[in-house]
Amino acid sequence: MSGLFSGRLGLAESRIPHADRHGLLWLTFGNLTVEDGTLHFRAAPSEWMDAGDYAIPYQGLSMILLAPGTTVSHDALRLLARHGTLLAAVGDGGVKFYTAPPMGQGRSDVARAHARLWADEKARLDVARHMYAFRFGRILPHKDIAVLRGIEGARVKETYQLLANQHGVEWKGRRYDRNDPNAADIPNQAINHAATFVEAAADVAVAAVGGLPPLGFIHEESSNAFTLDIADLFRAEVTLPLAFSVAKRVMDDPSLPLERALRKEAARQFHKQKVIPKMIDRIKELLHVDDGNGDA
Repeated sequence: MSGLFSGRLGLAESRIPHADRHGLLWLTFGNLTVEDGTLHFRAAPSEWMDAGDYAIPYQGLSMILLAPGTTVSHDALRLLARHGTLLAAVGDGGVKFYTAPPMGQGRSDVARAHARLWADEKARLDVARHMYAFRFGRILPHKDIAVLRGIEGARVKETYQLLANQHGVEWKGRRYDRNDPNAADIPNQAINHAATFVEAAADVAVAAVGGLPPLGFIHEESSNAFTLDIADLFRAEVTLPLAFSVAKRVMDDPSLPLERALRKEAARQFHKQKVIPKMIDRIKELLHVDDGNGDA
């Protein structure tokens, strides 16, 4: 590490936190500031970082994610903007996404690839079929999106019942009122909350890659249609297991606040399963792009 960014930046003698292989750096409980032209993070002790003064090699990062307990100075924002490093405020583990950063420098290739695939009817269908292949483990022969949606719908219904049985949760079907979501039973409320957290993680992944949120391949009407497409890829492996496991805990102990319990467990699972890096991998595969970050 001694040769990394030595000289005027003074990083050779500083501790540098590890960024993941996609160039994402997670910071929690501390202050992000600038001293003598160098970006520093003064961290308090936490589950994820030791206390100390960390030098941040922002030139080699694609995005800095500020978790709860962090503050950022005006100088830090100015420095990051100048170098095209994205910055986002997120919930612990990426369960919330509070900012919509502008595209970073040199990222138009991803946006252009995304737009080309979306604008070509055949290519758009191919990407949608690839998305369904992630769910089913193979490319289905069907080329009608309505048919694929129907097959997926039947699969999701089976998954609901399977997970309900696995966790010992009484399942009465997917029912909820969008205008009064709290009127739903515990399992349905849990699914709603879990889906929101996974969508936030997908927001982070799409922003980090430089994709275009409105240009979805399966979802169409939403302003974050592509984000919803990516979140749905993780419904069976992340969203629903998370929802049913926490729903069971809350049903056994009604004193537990459902949303908080789900948020904490989602953060833990996102870290453990590396959900956001996996989302980024799938986005790159779907859009046929590689931003060249490589492994950190």
